[in-house]
Amino acid sequence: MTDPIPISPATPGSGQPGSGPDGTGPAEPGTGHRPTDPQEPGSFPDGTGSDPAWRGVERNLLPLRRCVLLAWLLPLAAAAGVVPALIAGPVWALCALPPLAAAGWGWGALARNWRSWRYRERADDLLVSRGVLWRETTVVPYGRMQLVEVTSGPLERRFGLASLQLHTAAATTDAGIPGLAPAEAERLRDRLTELGEARSAGL
Repeated sequence: MTDPIPISPATPGSGQPGSGPDGTGPAEPGTGHRPTDPQEPGSFPDGTGSDPAWRGVERNLLPLRRCVLLAWLLPLAAAAGVVPALIAGPVWALCALPPLAAAGWGWGALARNWRSWRYRERADDLLVSRGVLWRETTVVPYGRMQLVEVTSGPLERRFGLASLQLHTAAATTDAGIPGLAPAEAERLRDRLTELGEARSAGL
């Protein structure tokens, strides 16, 4: 399912690098990818997200990604173990161990990655934070958004999920939020579209 809603284009000059809200000032602070600011209210350096203003993604995202992981690695492990064993001898069945070890590591890593996904709606922008080893927070100013779309592929629909994709005037500030409930994805789409149009009109 693809249901894009375009945002009215911003006033000329607002999408140029280094332009401020009035079109003459410096670049808007916080635009683009940056590390989480430990002094910022609502930040969660430990990755747990204790501030209720931050919202996590749906838990169904975790079993979905684990299914994708196993769908890739289990056939690979079977091929790596069975084929060499039949051709060269039983000891070559140990070739299946690396894919199986990768599946075990990925099983836990996906849980940590799922817990790291958070988003927060603020007055002038949307924050999207994710990552475990390399934590990253993206700031999407409402006035820079050009397109907000909700997508849901067959596997996502099977797990009752949808994804939100945000496109801005600068490709480096594009962002996406996976693992949303369809109703929440549509609410965010409508709200961000409304805010984007209001902020663009005010530039």
